[in-house]
Amino acid sequence: MSVHADVARRRVEELLRDNEEQLIRRWTQIAKAPSEELNELYRALIAAIDEGKNDFADVRGLLAELSRSRARAGFTPSETARAVFGLKEALYEFVEADSEAESMRGFIWFSRLIDDLGLFTFESYATAREKVILDQAEQLLELSTPVVKLWEGIVAVPLVGTLDSARTQVVMEKLLQTLVDTGAEHAVIDITGVPAVDTQVAQHLLKTVVAARLMGAECVISGIRPQIAHTIVTLGIEFGDIVTKASLADALAHAFKRGGVQVSGAQGGRIAIRAENV
Repeated sequence: MSVHADVARRRVEELLRDNEEQLIRRWTQIAKAPSEELNELYRALIAAIDEGKNDFADVRGLLAELSRSRARAGFTPSETARAVFGLKEALYEFVEADSEAESMRGFIWFSRLIDDLGLFTFESYATAREKVILDQAEQLLELSTPVVKLWEGIVAVPLVGTLDSARTQVVMEKLLQTLVDTGAEHAVIDITGVPAVDTQVAQHLLKTVVAARLMGAECVISGIRPQIAHTIVTLGIEFGDIVTKASLADALAHAFKRGGVQVSGAQGGRIAIRAENV
């Protein structure tokens, strides 16, 4: 670093130290961020500059945390970047009012430093936001594949929407865990809410049934509507010895029968199900 550059840098360091309270207040106004958050970041930045080693690891760590918290809170990339770049604007007001000629040269150095830190913040925000989206997608995936207990020894998986490899894995894991937790011997996989069944979806269903069978549970696939039945026949998909039913009620009646429970009667024009141990 040249003598002039060193002098210019030291002058900016003096401005940052001597006007800390005013700068943080102005920075807070520009960035529209909590003063506590910027206070810690400001002091870490001053400490890194004072050491003169160009080691901004602590500053980057705080910026990464700032990016993660703002990504989770729903701030935009622009709002997050403004929280960093706002310090330049705040400092420039003091540089402009300063009588020292070296202040402007020092500000150029400081501006480049903040630009680098701002770019790091933007990249950290993008990474954090991607993780938030992935976490939310996983949570939605779990919510969209519930495993419910229908009866003692009978559980069901009501599927809604497209069934792909990732979702099949979640279905398998949740179904198998529920079978372990409940000791159920019968599982109903209801595809009434699945818009279409192709070869890939059929393969996913078969994998789930096989996995459940390995746990000692008999599976029934319900929700086979006429359109789906036609598609299955047209594609030549074979379900082998897997029991399929048109509705969840039919599948539940089958599971009752297999479990040694008798289901009876319609009364007064309404379907009434009464289960009695045989």
